Amino acid sequence: MNAETPHLPAAVLWDMDGTLVDTEPYWMATEEALAEQHGAQWTHEDAMHLVGNDLLTSGRYIKQRMGLPQSPEEIVELLLDGVVERVQHAVPWCPGARELLLALHDAGVPCGLVTMSYQRFVAPIVEHLPPETFRVIVTGDLVEYGKPHPEPYLTAAASLGVDPAECVAIEDSNTGATSAAAAGCQVLVVPNHVVVPAGERRTFRTSLEGMTPADLAALT
Repeated sequence: MNAETPHLPAAVLWDMDGTLVDTEPYWMATEEALAEQHGAQWTHEDAMHLVGNDLLTSGRYIKQRMGLPQSPEEIVELLLDGVVERVQHAVPWCPGARELLLALHDAGVPCGLVTMSYQRFVAPIVEHLPPETFRVIVTGDLVEYGKPHPEPYLTAAASLGVDPAECVAIEDSNTGATSAAAAGCQVLVVPNHVVVPAGERRTFRTSLEGMTPADLAALT
């Protein structure tokens, strides 16, 4: 390796909602529609409380907050129905995210998607990317413990055959950053809809615009 060749991460592990795609407004609109349909109260603070959560955790919160008769599992499916319908009309890429992802792919850095959304929501987004852009996809319906537990990131790193300590995770929420750091990853935090406090293994940027694989090399 010469002096001009950076030591790239063993892998880059991406959160999806709010990090790769700005779908949080889709979730919020679906939550509001659900509340309106059932004549329930739902506030912006309630919506912010759910950002980054495991979907079943959100389902339980919505059931309690809105007083819905459906089970948390049924509520999750209702949420997914609304968000999938919206994302099929337009994929709202976060600034710089798709460009960095494709640059990592071209540089041969394996990428994993680590999201608490379910597979049926991930599919219509991933189909807009070249094949094998994500070598591993870990969704909320594939793990026993969701974020902030480290299991999702540990699962992704193990599936890629890499040491989490040599990986960079990209996150936009405290819940996700906690999960990634607990797994041993270095975390690039790009806050979006919620404030993320400083913490161990966390580096902050306001945007992914203009970032390159070499920029991530400095984090590992």
